[in-house]
Amino acid sequence: MPGPGRRQHGGFKPQNTGKTLGRLIKYLSCYRLQLITAAIFILISAAANVVGIYFLKPIINNYIVPFIGQKNPDLSGFIKMVMLLCLVYLTGVSGTYIYNRIMLNISTGTLKKLRVDMFTHMQSLPIKFFDTHTHGELMSRFTNDIDTLREMLSHGIPNLFQSSITVTGVFLMMLILSPLLTILVIFMLFLMFLTVRKIGGKSAMYFKKQQEEIGKVNGYIEEMIEGQKVVKVFNHENTVKERFEELNEQLRQASTSAHTFAGILMPIMGNLSYVQYAITAAAGAVMAVNGLIDLGTIGSFLQYTRSFSQPITQISQQMNSILNALAGAERIFQLLDTEPESDNGYVELVYASKDENGNIKESDTPTGIWAWKHPHSDGTVTYTELNGDVRFEDVTFGYEENKTVLKGISLYAKPGQKIAFVGSTGAGKTTITNLINRFYDVPDGKIRYDGININKIKKADLRRSLAMVLQDTHLFTGTVMDNIRYGRLDATDEECIEAAKLANAHSFIKHLPQGYNTIIHADGSNLSQGQKQLLAIARAAVANPPVLILDEATSSIDTRTEALIEKGMDTLMEGRTVFVIAHRLSTVRNANAIMVLENGEIIERGTHDDLIALKGKYYQLYTGMLELS
Repeated sequence: MPGPGRRQHGGFKPQNTGKTLGRLIKYLSCYRLQLITAAIFILISAAANVVGIYFLKPIINNYIVPFIGQKNPDLSGFIKMVMLLCLVYLTGVSGTYIYNRIMLNISTGTLKKLRVDMFTHMQSLPIKFFDTHTHGELMSRFTNDIDTLREMLSHGIPNLFQSSITVTGVFLMMLILSPLLTILVIFMLFLMFLTVRKIGGKSAMYFKKQQEEIGKVNGYIEEMIEGQKVVKVFNHENTVKERFEELNEQLRQASTSAHTFAGILMPIMGNLSYVQYAITAAAGAVMAVNGLIDLGTIGSFLQYTRSFSQPITQISQQMNSILNALAGAERIFQLLDTEPESDNGYVELVYASKDENGNIKESDTPTGIWAWKHPHSDGTVTYTELNGDVRFEDVTFGYEENKTVLKGISLYAKPGQKIAFVGSTGAGKTTITNLINRFYDVPDGKIRYDGININKIKKADLRRSLAMVLQDTHLFTGTVMDNIRYGRLDATDEECIEAAKLANAHSFIKHLPQGYNTIIHADGSNLSQGQKQLLAIARAAVANPPVLILDEATSSIDTRTEALIEKGMDTLMEGRTVFVIAHRLSTVRNANAIMVLENGEIIERGTHDDLIALKGKYYQLYTGMLELS
């Protein structure tokens, strides 16, 4: 099996070539003038090649043959013809250079637009999409598929167009020069075509196999690098090496077979073309002896035969490359066709102020007060102050239609209250927080935020009023200051430092090599897990939201560090509605209400003392009679 993040190459052909090509043409349409110009220069390049070969006929018949036996021939006409021939070929070379430059500009511009469209569209996709697609699968759209498109646009299509023009022009010239010899060449080319089809088919099959094996090897290497510590802990180095050698051997066999057939194809084609050339030359010589053809015609014709078989081989190769690229384009368009996250909300979060009577009104500048701007069907607008009152009313939810995760959940969190969720893995704790954020919409029941159904609130505004600290902390490449400021991009350096002090991150940050200007690489590989978690808490603190969600926020912090930040966390949570998910029950003792979940249902609720007195599931968990998993 391939490792994580790797896709198998199931085939090279697109499912709907016409539709994919049509959509790709739309992207190219903005380069219409450049495409026409490139096509003209491709035509010039191909024509120069065809015309240049024809010059051999007059050169041989009018100059070389008459010069035979002459002691002092007049070379002026011959030199003029050679100079003209050089000019023709120079024109062809110039045309090739120009159209290659134009196509390079078109391909890079088109791929830039595709990448921008893909990345922009990904930002609008729902969380569910990323839950069901691996990172490697999505990255392959930006790397493998884009790369095949680049090859097709910059080389494949121009070469195919030029080869087609060349084959057509050469064939017409061969017919003009000698129809009889042309029939002979076609017969030989038919034999060559059968050879290409037979050997090329074998080569394509093994190259496909090679791609699959490369995916397996790369995936295995990636997986083992990520899990190297686990490998060493359990002394599985030899087992890992044996498995790698097995996969590597399979790749070697597939690669050897693929390149064997690919390697013998060109020599066979080359030898067959020599045989065809020799037979044509012999036939031409017989015709010349019998006065049916002149030497100039034979010379030009033989050169045309050399220029006829090569473009045909190129056309065959380019068609495979183009089909592979179109299959990549199809996968790109599948991503672009994925339905974006729907948002039917119309309630907005706005700056607000209060008049002398306590009435809320909208403000254009920050005032420290936020309000929900709620337009109504009758044209009126009401404002509700943002307080952080969150209520679940008989909420039932499942990620899949036939699998319910939450069953009739009802709860409330008044402004400033701390609500804790306790339960084993899969009980539905994180799902509740996902629903508050509208990462998923509720099919049954309602969630109200300050009395407003959250389905009516615009998702961006809703999420702006919340901050989350996740168990799996993600830091971005940049300075420590940048990562803290990610919580609120307009925060000043002083506000970021205050947030770090609040989360007790300031003490370790100032000991970093460049303090707050220390660059973080590779998702914080130069920091400990606890330090990364502290930065995530500081990031949430600088956002200064009325509602805070802590999903195992202190899971990676040792007990000493946890004690250090407890005061800071209390300050951070003061006056805010806080939802806490924790395995360490000691962190939720001071919660206003603790919800014990099991199989998607709240089986116990109350304060720490209430639940201890109840001596139910929470009591068993707290006293160690049961363990959270």
